Amino acid sequence: MELTTIHLVRHGEVDNPTGILYGRRPGFHLTALGKAMGEKVGEAFSEGHDVRYVASSPLERAQETAQPTADAFDLQIAIDDRLIEADNKFEGLAVNKNRWVLAHPRYYSWYTNPFEPSWGEPYTNVVRRMSGAIATALDAARGGEGVLFSHQLPIWTMRRFVEKKSLAHDPRNRQCALASVTSLTFADSQLLSLDYWEPAAELIKSAADMVPGTSVAAEAKGE
Repeated sequence: MELTTIHLVRHGEVDNPTGILYGRRPGFHLTALGKAMGEKVGEAFSEGHDVRYVASSPLERAQETAQPTADAFDLQIAIDDRLIEADNKFEGLAVNKNRWVLAHPRYYSWYTNPFEPSWGEPYTNVVRRMSGAIATALDAARGGEGVLFSHQLPIWTMRRFVEKKSLAHDPRNRQCALASVTSLTFADSQLLSLDYWEPAAELIKSAADMVPGTSVAAEAKGE
C-alpha cells in the first residue's frame, strides 16, 4: 500500500480595488499580502513534506501563489486548465458593493436552477475536471505529495463531493480561506482522509476577500 497526499491550495489575496467578481478574467494578480501568503504556504510545505509535483490553474493569482512552493522543491509548475476557477455569468459585477444588483429582472432567468447552478458552470463539471487533475497529481506524486493551486469554488465543490454532501451550497459556509490547504490522503487510489489547514492564518486577518465564507477576511467591496 502506497500513501500519497494531494493538497488543494486556494490562491492568496488578489489586487481587486474595484471589488468585482473577477472569476476567470486574466490580469488579476496578488497583492503584497497575497504574495506573503504564498511564501507562508511554501515555508509550510518545506517543513517535513515530500512534495514531488506542483500544478496550478492558468490564472495569474494561482500561479503566483504556487511559485514559492515550486521554488522550495526545485520543481516546475505544471499548468493544468482543469484547476481553473468556475465559470460564472456574474463576472465583472461589483456584487459585494451593491447586493441589490443581483435582484435586477435582467438576471431572473439565471436563477432557474440553483442546484446546477444555472448562473454558472455545473457543479458536476467542476467535480469531473478537478477529479482529473487530482488523478494526474496522484500518478505524478505517487508515494509522496502533490500540491494543486486552484480557487475557492472548485476546491470546496470537490470537498463536498468527497464528503458525499450535496454539491449545491451556501457560499457563506465555505471553509476555504485564502491560501488555505485542503489535503486528501490516498492509499494507492483509495481516499483515506481529508484535512483542512491554514498556513497563512495570521495574514488572513488583514486580508480582503470576494467570498470569505467562514474566513476572518474582510469582505471586499471596492472603492
